[in-house]
Amino acid sequence: MRKLTNLPLMSSVIETIGNTPLVELRQLSKVLNLSGKLLAKLEFFNPGFSKKDRVALEMIQTARKEGLLKPGQTVVELTSGNTGTGLAIVCRALGHPFIAVMSRGNTIERAQMMTALGAEVVLVDQASDSHPQQVSGADLELVELETKRLVTTHEAFRANQFELISNVLAHERYTGPELWEQSKGAIEVFVDFVGSAGSFTGVSRYLRKKSPDIRAYVVEPAGGAALSKKVVSQISHKIQGGGYGMSHLSLLEKNLVTGYLEVHDQEAIEATQLLASEEGIFGGFSTGANLAAAIHLLRTKEVGATIGFLVCDSGLKYLSTTLFSTQES
Repeated sequence: MRKLTNLPLMSSVIETIGNTPLVELRQLSKVLNLSGKLLAKLEFFNPGFSKKDRVALEMIQTARKEGLLKPGQTVVELTSGNTGTGLAIVCRALGHPFIAVMSRGNTIERAQMMTALGAEVVLVDQASDSHPQQVSGADLELVELETKRLVTTHEAFRANQFELISNVLAHERYTGPELWEQSKGAIEVFVDFVGSAGSFTGVSRYLRKKSPDIRAYVVEPAGGAALSKKVVSQISHKIQGGGYGMSHLSLLEKNLVTGYLEVHDQEAIEATQLLASEEGIFGGFSTGANLAAAIHLLRTKEVGATIGFLVCDSGLKYLSTTLFSTQES
């Protein structure tokens, strides 16, 4: 049981962001007969139940310090739901109205949560050839257009998670150091399903400073591995929060990339379910993608290694999907 002694009284919920637990997946490794260690960082311990709370806090605090965000000014950003949830929490605490712009292809739980947290949520219809609950690059382009319109209309600050370096710094300054310290410097490999590339670049930057030999792998959806310059044969997939078929991400530092890994929808789903049933850790699709990639590495080129990854968000955000359904996915 976790000790609750000597915990400080906090003046705001945003002070609870970060310092999430790191758990070794001993039972799962035993069941799968893996040689090596899997270390899962439970980002759903953040108040918005995802790693994006860190990014939201860093973007807003940095913008305020630099004078880019004025007191009481409206904040607007596109989101698959997690960044928007983090921004809803941070903006409410710091006195900024927040408008979240999201594709209808993302889960309804996220829109409901952002609304409950005081955000205005604008849902954008999907492109004509997109599938429900699967957000494509075309869907994201439509969300981007609406976001730009709202920024102009409201004279708002754009918390652009795909462009602001504070996204990377949130993970370089905090997530990476936490991983290193909690693992006592044992981590040898980091894998990350890439959305904006903030967590991949930020964590990898820090870990490489501590040990130049650390390997870092980008995880992409099978058929949509645009970052590794493969032909995109599948415009949509079930792994929400990334893999939009974008061949360029401004925050991705390619010199940090050891290699690229592809994960199929079903592999991500099965890994997510296994993580829940064997370890009691209830993550979402991207968490499953990270775990599936890590398992693959322990069975191939990284046998015996200690691999770290993020449990990006909570499975509670996917109850309307087939992720934990007893029916065939």
